[in-house]
Amino acid sequence: MDPELEGWWQVFSLAIYSGYERMALEPFFLSERIRVAQVARAHGGFQQGYSEGHAATLQGVFTRNGLVHEDAGANVALPSPLPKDPARPPTGPPWKSSEVGEPAVLVQAVVAVAERIYGSAEGVPEAVGWLLDEEFAFGEPYGSAGEFLGDLADAVAHQGTCTDTSVEAVPFLMELVCDDNVAPGSRLVLLGDLLRLAASGPAAAVSLADRITALGGVWEESAAEYLTRRAIGSELPRLLSRWEDESDVARFALAALAALCGTRDQRVLSGLAALPAPAGSSRADVVSLVAAMLSDDREGLVLALDRLVSWLPRIAEKAASPNVDIQSLGLAILPDLVLEDVASGTATAEPDLP
Repeated sequence: MDPELEGWWQVFSLAIYSGYERMALEPFFLSERIRVAQVARAHGGFQQGYSEGHAATLQGVFTRNGLVHEDAGANVALPSPLPKDPARPPTGPPWKSSEVGEPAVLVQAVVAVAERIYGSAEGVPEAVGWLLDEEFAFGEPYGSAGEFLGDLADAVAHQGTCTDTSVEAVPFLMELVCDDNVAPGSRLVLLGDLLRLAASGPAAAVSLADRITALGGVWEESAAEYLTRRAIGSELPRLLSRWEDESDVARFALAALAALCGTRDQRVLSGLAALPAPAGSSRADVVSLVAAMLSDDREGLVLALDRLVSWLPRIAEKAASPNVDIQSLGLAILPDLVLEDVASGTATAEPDLP
């Protein structure tokens, strides 16, 4: 199934941990994943995925063909006490509430933008054509704005993967973000989609770093990932021209998008420093990361990543590999950091439904 790995060994271990709540084991699993990846690298290999499941099911499907050694008992003693996740710093002050709007109003606004740009369903990008299709116009109404925005995001990048369709859809997404008929909360969601699209290349580089090194390869960003980010970057000045009229939370997302696209804008850097991000807060750490990338400050980037690693385990896991480039790491983790802060600090309201 994976021709590049023909002739390689796959190492598989089955361990059962009894009598513990699943969430209590997560810090231990993290340390084990880091340790196993280190062992793999030491032997010229790499860790490729991991899974867990019900013990009886796993034992039933475990293949013993070619098994070199097997322990009679699969129960494994856990360290005592179990490791715990590091304490998280406090979040920043709440952002101003941003409503996503009623789904019918949002759909109407999005379709109006599509009609304004493309006129009809003929010759429009694949990610937009369904909005102008007659079947869509007479389809079932959406129950929430979030459901519609999810369908739109999936049309642009199915399962988050950049394609030629993603590149073609960037001007449309940008037009939506600039449209005053799209509610502020929905504009934030669309900015989040753009953040993830712009970071798709660096995210893949980080996740595949050990594999590429083990196979003696060199990372190459896909054409679709590169062109999508370049298309966002070329449209970004239009969004940044509205900087003074944006809310603080929108500026936060826009600054991150500028960092992802390598856009050097002094107005953005100055505005970033004015955002509500008190020292010692998790938001201050994210702002430091954005500022370092906007300033092309490698020393500042190292310090910002070290700070984030100290309290965010999933970043510590990515940073543990010596094959991960720190610039790529910063870009790869930025969308989730920004969107988590926006979600936790913004009371996004949707209308009550009957």
